[in-house]
Amino acid sequence: MTYVVTENCIKCKYTDCVEVCPVDCFHEGPNFLAIDPDECIDCTLCEPECPVEAIFSEDDLPAAQSHFLELNAELSRQWPVITQQKDPPGDAEEWEDVPNKLQWLER
Repeated sequence: MTYVVTENCIKCKYTDCVEVCPVDCFHEGPNFLAIDPDECIDCTLCEPECPVEAIFSEDDLPAAQSHFLELNAELSRQWPVITQQKDPPGDAEEWEDVPNKLQWLER
């Protein structure tokens, strides 16, 4: 099983979660984070660290967000690993809880 970063991360990209990951499974894109499902060890540490509740275990993934499982796998193969917390984008708070953000995902 793996954890999955979902839509609420888009344009927020808080990186609190990467600091606690013991296996460095997070990958950073321009405005989103992805978890490598092959590296994730299901440790549960990242989920409570996300301030916008964008991380779910694969088993608890909302049906409307199920496509993010494959999207995380795809993007984690393309993007570099991130292991240290960074400042969020300047407008991150404005994007919190905005629905239907997939259209703004930058690859």
